[in-house]
Amino acid sequence: MELTSRQKRQYRQRRIRAIWRDTLLLLRQFWKPLLAFFAAILISGLLYYRLAIIAGNPLDTRGEAMYTMLTATFLESPAEFPDVWYLQAFYFMMPIIGLSILAQGLADFGILFFNRKARSKEWEMAVASTFSNHMVLVGLGHLGFRVMEHLHSLDQEMVVIEIDPDDDLVQRAKQMGIPVIADDASRLGSLEGAGIPEARAILLCTQKDSLNLQIAFKARRLNPDISVVIRIFDYEFANDIEQQFGFRAMSATGMSAPAFAAAAAEVDITRPIMVEGEALSLARLDVKTGSKLDGR
Repeated sequence: MELTSRQKRQYRQRRIRAIWRDTLLLLRQFWKPLLAFFAAILISGLLYYRLAIIAGNPLDTRGEAMYTMLTATFLESPAEFPDVWYLQAFYFMMPIIGLSILAQGLADFGILFFNRKARSKEWEMAVASTFSNHMVLVGLGHLGFRVMEHLHSLDQEMVVIEIDPDDDLVQRAKQMGIPVIADDASRLGSLEGAGIPEARAILLCTQKDSLNLQIAFKARRLNPDISVVIRIFDYEFANDIEQQFGFRAMSATGMSAPAFAAAAAEVDITRPIMVEGEALSLARLDVKTGSKLDGR
């Protein structure tokens, strides 16, 4: 299904914002090696300051000692090379300690930054964070994929959560510009990553009634105003769910039964529509001469 020019423009803009937000998240992870590096400079500076006093070559301040260790890390020093062996050791050890800490942190950051496919879930969540007033679709099976296609044809923005997504379906979703988060939707972190607090609706299309209900309640906890459309196999149970919790509960069996009956009777029938809680369909048939409906 091709993207319209407006959808392509929105997709590009959203991708740029996702890259920016994802980079900020990576920088937050980079604080640990930075903290370790500054801790090494602080501790070595204080130790050097004390040992310099013992050696008879005192520095003016502790700050000067820390600055000396910082410059020594990058193979530069504002001070003369000391003539005491234990002070000389700092000039050889600090480049090894400091640069190894920074190099490891920068290497990890570079791998994560330039290989976003290795962090597909985090990247898709970064894309999802750019959405607002959207829909969250849980379950990318046969029903979920059809729902996704129809919503996309209606120009609706959505985020999909599927614990075990099919690669082909994920690829087709990405062609539509729809992020697919490979995670367990029953986790609050997964729902938050899909933007439930900012979403206007959640559609639950997994094959487990209990799981659908569990996710629905968690979504309402994160967003009390969110509209819930839930797949329930049992028709009567679906009615009870609607009355008790205000969810739009829909039974796949109940909705498909009229279509099966119509096909058997060779009657053209529309998809069911909900009218005051009842699933109704419109049928078209030819009235033949002599029929009881002839002339009515």
